[in-house]
Amino acid sequence: MLGIAAALWFDHLLRRAGRADLVQLDASAVPFLLAIVTASTVGAVLAARRPRHPVGWLLLGLGASTGLSGFVDGYAPYGLLARPGSLPAARWPAIYSPGVTVAGIACVGFVLLLTPTGSLPMGGGWRWWARVAAAAPVLFLVALTLEREPLEPTYRSVTNPLGPRALQLPMGITGVVASGTTVVAVVVGTLSLVVRFRRARGTERQQLRWVALAAVLVSLAILVALAGMGVGSELVISWAAGLCFAVLPLAIGAAVLRYRLYDLDRIVSRTLAYGLLTVLLGGGYAGAVLGLGQLLGQDSSLVVAAATLAVAAAFQPARRRVQELVDRRFDRRRYDAARTVAAFSARLREELDLDTLSAELLAVVGQTVQPASASLWLRPPTGHARPLSPVDN
Repeated sequence: MLGIAAALWFDHLLRRAGRADLVQLDASAVPFLLAIVTASTVGAVLAARRPRHPVGWLLLGLGASTGLSGFVDGYAPYGLLARPGSLPAARWPAIYSPGVTVAGIACVGFVLLLTPTGSLPMGGGWRWWARVAAAAPVLFLVALTLEREPLEPTYRSVTNPLGPRALQLPMGITGVVASGTTVVAVVVGTLSLVVRFRRARGTERQQLRWVALAAVLVSLAILVALAGMGVGSELVISWAAGLCFAVLPLAIGAAVLRYRLYDLDRIVSRTLAYGLLTVLLGGGYAGAVLGLGQLLGQDSSLVVAAATLAVAAAFQPARRRVQELVDRRFDRRRYDAARTVAAFSARLREELDLDTLSAELLAVVGQTVQPASASLWLRPPTGHARPLSPVDN
């Protein structure tokens, strides 16, 4: 939060200095700010509840690096370009600004590599790669320290007093290799999740299903971002990219905390159902307003009232139909079990024979719950229970 506040303050100073072209935060930056706040919040929760789990601290590191980047990218432009000499030691933020970004990318790579257990995947090669991924950002900082000119083209006029001219080319190559390795670490971390999912069993597999759900949503957001690039809409691109960065920390936090692992199918089902319901009712509301507006006039209050009443009346029937459709397609087992129970409830009102009811009840339990064995006991008036119909499946 301090980094965001510093970025806003420096943007204000840059506008006053007539350098609005150097500001960081505008409408397109709002999704990224929300994503960073989300990552930091999830990191704080994980660090508080699972202090020995490294993913929470890595998410906090990602938030801290982003906040520091906001400060650095405001301090250096104002002190070097907008008001030269107005801020002390402005050259150092200009020199180390790329290092803050690389540190944040390194945190993302390790978050993916250590999710959800907090340890590396099984196999010796992962430990070797973790050492390489940890050394890359350190090597990048060394390259920045010894490079003669900053990497940022904006600050080419700045000279690094610690960088010998003879090391300009070697340090430049070292910086490119180290930053490239850090980016590759994100790809390798993503592949490690795929490997984990294929090998995982039990609780770990349920945890990774949260991440898989987030991956599906991120893939859809990437498609939206590509569509935004096709139509040239920066706002669509920024919101789609911000969604990518916000969804993953939430899914990772749920996976690490083991939040409702075995209810994930139900959560997905409800999400799809209410999403479709929102689209259908929203479209119906807009169609009713536009259609009736042509007859009664756009400013008529009757149009809004009639459309609102129609949507309110259609909500419950539409919700039941949509939920039934989603369950039938994505949660067939639960759908079949619900229909079996409903059919048994209907027969229960008409059946009077106790033996027939006992047999049907055990059959319904066997179909829906699928236990290894089931038995039914009824308590007679004397208070002694007796088994009526034991059934083994």
